Amino acid sequence: MAGTLLACGALAGALLATAVLADTVAASDASAPVEWQDSVAWQGQQASVKVRKDGGFVLAFPGGRREIAPQPMRTATASPLFDGLFAMAQAELAQDKVDAITDWSFNDQKPYPCVCFETGEKWHYVWTRDLSYAADLALARLDPERTKTSLRFKLSEMRNPKVSQGLVVAQDTGSGGSWPISTDRVVWFLAARHLLGDPQFKDETWRALKNTLAQDDLYAWDPEMQLYRGETSFLDWREQNYPAWTAKDTTWIAQSFALSTNVLHYEALRLAATMAPADEQASYADRAKRLRKAINARFWREDRGLYMSYLGPWFHDAAVESYDLLGTSLAVTSGVAPPDRARRAIERYPVSAAGSPVIWPQQPETAIYHNRAIWPFVSAYALRAARTTGNTERIAFEVQSIMRGAALAGSNMENYELTTQAVHFEDGKLSGPVVNSPRQLWSVAAYLDMVQRGVFGLEDDGSVKPMIPAQLVPMLFGERSEIVLQTADRRIVLRKPDGVAGGVLVAGARHDAGRDTIVALAWQAGSGVRLSRNGAAMAPSTPAAPVIERDGNAWKTELGAGVRLYSDGWIIDDGEGPAHRFRMAQPPSIRHCYTVTNVGPDAVESLPSPTTCIGPSQRVAGAFPRAWTPPRAGRYIATFRYRNANGPINTGITAAVKRLVLQCGDAPAQTGPIVMPHREGEGDSTSWTYTAKAGVPCRFTLHDGTNMSDLAHFVHYTGGKGGAGGPLNDAEVGDLILDPTH
Repeated sequence: MAGTLLACGALAGALLATAVLADTVAASDASAPVEWQDSVAWQGQQASVKVRKDGGFVLAFPGGRREIAPQPMRTATASPLFDGLFAMAQAELAQDKVDAITDWSFNDQKPYPCVCFETGEKWHYVWTRDLSYAADLALARLDPERTKTSLRFKLSEMRNPKVSQGLVVAQDTGSGGSWPISTDRVVWFLAARHLLGDPQFKDETWRALKNTLAQDDLYAWDPEMQLYRGETSFLDWREQNYPAWTAKDTTWIAQSFALSTNVLHYEALRLAATMAPADEQASYADRAKRLRKAINARFWREDRGLYMSYLGPWFHDAAVESYDLLGTSLAVTSGVAPPDRARRAIERYPVSAAGSPVIWPQQPETAIYHNRAIWPFVSAYALRAARTTGNTERIAFEVQSIMRGAALAGSNMENYELTTQAVHFEDGKLSGPVVNSPRQLWSVAAYLDMVQRGVFGLEDDGSVKPMIPAQLVPMLFGERSEIVLQTADRRIVLRKPDGVAGGVLVAGARHDAGRDTIVALAWQAGSGVRLSRNGAAMAPSTPAAPVIERDGNAWKTELGAGVRLYSDGWIIDDGEGPAHRFRMAQPPSIRHCYTVTNVGPDAVESLPSPTTCIGPSQRVAGAFPRAWTPPRAGRYIATFRYRNANGPINTGITAAVKRLVLQCGDAPAQTGPIVMPHREGEGDSTSWTYTAKAGVPCRFTLHDGTNMSDLAHFVHYTGGKGGAGGPLNDAEVGDLILDPTH
């Protein structure tokens, strides 16, 4: 076809453009493109949009041309670029609506009937977190019925009659054999909260919420930290944002604590406080308050003015120099962050010229994917957080970043390289993004939310609260006196005041006329903050585990220049000065665990090394119940040596999940969870802390818990064990290691 160009690279075949229609508006052809109105230019590349006479658009971008048909919702602004990309997002949302889904690891790769949203051009399944974030951003509002069908696909009863029954949310396949190494399935309720007007769906939501929280309370809640354990939400490719050594050992992740996952549990508890029977609501509300307090006590780093992305196990090393934009934004929008901390966190989270990195600092020798990358859906949550805190500089920045990425790629891509905003950046073995997909569902939802909420201020309750920074006014209004959003059921008109001022346009007087909501805008002072521009800063490399050696009656370790030493989460050598020997004063009577980090010249730390623990460990072997008599009174840590080869380290559903029961004399029994993730060879399970009295015999019994293979949902899983072949919650259990601790 004359005039047709083929999209190149990752977009080939997906964005095959048709010829420019003969009825393209002639005036658009004749005029030079205007930056952010007709076009956007970036690092020598340009994309432009022209309006067709039929109300559609033609997008010309570096990879080709794309015809965009008129869509049900429309914006009328001074920017064909803005209006056309809004139409493109709707067109891509329509492409993501399917009647069947497929994945390599489910249903023998055969289509499974589901009137659902698929995840993207390269991802034809429904994943709990992808769907839920997309639904929270836009889908629940725009297509509630299909959203409910998709969400229901991720609910499941238990198929194993030996475990506690009830409807729960499925944690997808993941690190070390899935839940409870990954515990962010509660994101499902972030989406479901918008759809509770349907009585049947509300009942399903409450049953799933009650049971899912109950499971997490048994197997993911840590009473020492008053936090839920588990991996960062969405950032589930371990070596992208965790130390590289966790790629082969996810036990550390299983007993770490993530900001994002804990904020999601806070939101789930708050929802439970509104849905539970009246006599249970106060309990859920109190638990939410206590969790909020613990999040602020544990994750906030005052010197950075940021919330840390995750913490290590409490008995190894706590603070980690890693921050993530999704967790930060959720902490702000949920109300977990107090106002002053919320304001500082959004001000200080660094950016690059192209957009906001999903993690900071970037990690060396790590390919581009989550590392060194912009993800539009995360940028949309950052935009929400910027609106919450009134950060006008960041509002404008995120709007333009989301627009630029979609325009230059010709699609709402999964992600972009951080400094170029390219869909692929060549950097040898680190090239990436390693995986990228057009019309990625949560990226599509991000664009739709940016337009409806981020610019027009349309909130979930139907109120209209625009917050348009002065930087965006020339693009949106030009010479116009008003801009318009036409949705399926209403028309929102924003009218610019006379005169030009700085700051931000916010809602003034409002009146409704039939289906029209007309808002007179007024100038208000802006935030006046400047964004931190070191988003591409690289962390130092992660060091090897410290070597602890005997030194007479004491212990010693050799520390290189700039190496910081931690003991049980506390800095005991700050890493300043040249290489030197650090000496521990005396042999430990309790277990101590040591890690080291490298400290860069800008005081940014590396991720922590593996942990080296020393102390008077005891081993208990044999059949269960295993007997042991404490030599001293106090607290102990119990850990099992084990093997679990039932799946690969990076995926599956057969993490072995157990309950360890301890009976010491006539004292009440103590019980806690033990998790044994997939791994190669023998390693350590997660640990559990208990108390014992000197000389009082104790008996240990290990009982089966539950894992994701127990869910009926996974009867269709054919990519590994625990699926179609039946539930599997097993590991080879070796010695029980007992260590006295603080």
